[in-house]
Amino acid sequence: MIDIVLYQPEIPQNTGNLIRLAANTGFQLCLIHPLGFFMDDQRLQRAGLDYHEYAPVLDFEDLEDYLAQRKPPAVYPVSTKASTCYTEHKFAKGSALLFGPESRGLPDDVRERWSDTTIRLPMRENSRSLNLANAVAALTYEAWRQQGFEGGL
Repeated sequence: MIDIVLYQPEIPQNTGNLIRLAANTGFQLCLIHPLGFFMDDQRLQRAGLDYHEYAPVLDFEDLEDYLAQRKPPAVYPVSTKASTCYTEHKFAKGSALLFGPESRGLPDDVRERWSDTTIRLPMRENSRSLNLANAVAALTYEAWRQQGFEGGL
């Protein structure tokens, strides 16, 4: 499948929702530290309900640690600053959908590292951004659709 990579996530409820998404799609949720919460945060647990046992979360010290361990064939940073729409890419198995922290998005150096694969979700003019969990869900289902909804019913 594909990795959902949250770079320094800040809001536990978003991460909890994404644990549920990972459990229901078979995608792997990966968290890049530092986190803006503790993994035993009650808000995280409540948002993830009882899906934690179905979607193990992988933690990484930093982005380089993630890349060294998971070795994704392609990385797709998601940013409101990108000019390329997500529909212009075919997401290969094992690839990484990389999302930044809720309050500031991905740093410039991360976007620039993968400038040819940095993507965006279309939004109306003068919109700032989507909720992280909503953006991840939209891209996850597109990537899963491209995989033929492998493992789904």
